[in-house]
Amino acid sequence: MTTTDSTDERSAHPAPACCGPDPDKRAQILAGAREVFLERGFDGASMGDIAKAARVSKGTLYVYFQNKEDLFGALVTAVCSETAEGMFVLDDAEPDVEAALGRLGLSFIEAMVEPGHIAIVRMVIAISGRFPEIGRRLFEAGPLSGTRRLACYLQAKVDQGVLVIDDVEQAATQFLALCKEGVTQPILMGCSEGPDIAATRQVIAGALYVFMRAYGRR
Repeated sequence: MTTTDSTDERSAHPAPACCGPDPDKRAQILAGAREVFLERGFDGASMGDIAKAARVSKGTLYVYFQNKEDLFGALVTAVCSETAEGMFVLDDAEPDVEAALGRLGLSFIEAMVEPGHIAIVRMVIAISGRFPEIGRRLFEAGPLSGTRRLACYLQAKVDQGVLVIDDVEQAATQFLALCKEGVTQPILMGCSEGPDIAATRQVIAGALYVFMRAYGRR
């Protein structure tokens, strides 16, 4: 059953002047929203349900978020940003590029196949035709942010003479695609429960082999 509160109540709750004065309260709301969206999906969730899960009044939600789409978009951005910040921690001073990229590849795949992440991506895909802004927020906070973070590391290695890359953003995209495409696509489509660690390591080893042959200094 779908809900319409985000559309019907938009005019009753004008856009707030800011995203809310209390970051802890905002985080509390996002935690409640995550719980409800994962349980009921985007269309099945209502602002009333989210208010109960977050233990705030419904009016408080509208102090922080204009409507359900805005709230879900903020959740998508927060989840992706948190994942990227925790995952793409690369030390420019580390001499072993393959080891650094191998660790990144493993943590990247683990994050991409986490059930909550898969569920959110599926929701965004399902509603992006109606709410393209939410799709844009997922792309910018997730794939684009990760690519740029990795590109910065690759540029440092180019400057150090370790790698030979003309376009570091393209190379970053290629590496991440080599790591995830054969693993995440079947899971996203519901064809697989997820890879075991041996299969994951094999995928990463293949990605490293291709990447280093293309961009390693010879």
